[in-house]
Amino acid sequence: MTQAQDWYAKQYVQFEDERTRPVRDLLAAVPHSPIHVAIDIGCGPGNSTEALMARAPAAAVRGIDASADMIQAARKRLPEVRFDIADIATWDEPGAYDLILANAVLQWLPSHDTLFPKLVGKLAAGGHLAVQMPDNLDEPAHRLMREVAASGPWADRLKGVERTERFDARRYYALLQPQCARVDVWRTTYHHPLHGGADAVVEWFKGSALRPFLAALREDERPAFLARYRDAVAAAYPALDDGTVLLPFPRLFIVATRK
Repeated sequence: MTQAQDWYAKQYVQFEDERTRPVRDLLAAVPHSPIHVAIDIGCGPGNSTEALMARAPAAAVRGIDASADMIQAARKRLPEVRFDIADIATWDEPGAYDLILANAVLQWLPSHDTLFPKLVGKLAAGGHLAVQMPDNLDEPAHRLMREVAASGPWADRLKGVERTERFDARRYYALLQPQCARVDVWRTTYHHPLHGGADAVVEWFKGSALRPFLAALREDERPAFLARYRDAVAAAYPALDDGTVLLPFPRLFIVATRK
């Protein structure tokens, strides 16, 4: 999947509080230095941009995203902010930025070996690259997507659909360290209480990781795919007595400060 694949703001923000908490945690770890110019790349519906503005209230803030639907939602939410449709993979503005925020977006893009140094190169001296990426490809929710994709009549068409890139913390540190005075990398597992059992887990991932699978299916195939996935999720994530599922969600965080 590329960033250019369509995303739907209404589906994404069903779990806005849970999706916004990691970006607040990320921004809290950005060193306190003057931030005059900041940009939110992959801004989605503007919830991360709003957190960025709270962290750097004096900064000139912009947002970009490849989804027109997300940009429309962001402009409605924050009409005072400039939001543009742009694909991070081909984004060629030189900067220089005091802060580049990339919240839950870079995992969809390839070539991290070149992408991350390129982003650091757009920072001013002492500027910060703040990145948060889901690190859950080995979790049951993702494994079950791949299993359902490989076991149905749609198997041939869904081969290779889940095209996310992920390195380990050591590799990201080694990649960024030559350009940076400081690289902070950590991993946190959130346990999100989702009310509604397996159906709520499916709704969560319909706003993110399930999208490329569903986009590759015919409309008449999607209900069967989702039903199989829902049944598998129900077995993997037993609900508590009140029907709540506690969804473990690991995320990788990086704050890199340019020399």
